[in-house]
Amino acid sequence: MVTDTISDMLTRIRNANMVKHQIVQIPATKMSKGIALILKEEGYIENFEIYTENSFSYLLISLKYKGKLREPVISKIQRISKPGSRIYSNSEKLPRVLEDLGIAIISTSKGLMTNLKAKELGIGGEILCYIW
Repeated sequence: MVTDTISDMLTRIRNANMVKHQIVQIPATKMSKGIALILKEEGYIENFEIYTENSFSYLLISLKYKGKLREPVISKIQRISKPGSRIYSNSEKLPRVLEDLGIAIISTSKGLMTNLKAKELGIGGEILCYIW
């Protein structure tokens, strides 16, 4: 049983990217679905779908690569806030990832969103991860 589902999801994506797998399977939770939706909207993954097997739900995430050498679109994915050390930020001090070339996924009172959208709405929250 995994206690930190977000770290598990990010690690599975990172490992699948390193060996250039096309699809990665992740246990489905509300948080993992939200993160996958943001990754798809921002263009870091091709697509994702939910399937159920033996009463367990899973996300199938189709990873995105570029060029003939299949370079991963996600070059780095890093967990920031952890269960033992939560990292919060207000709207004025939200992080800029690689001068806004990357994104930070923030858990706010209005749901999961990128750092750019949270800054636009003027709300802060827990910084879950950086992706570029």
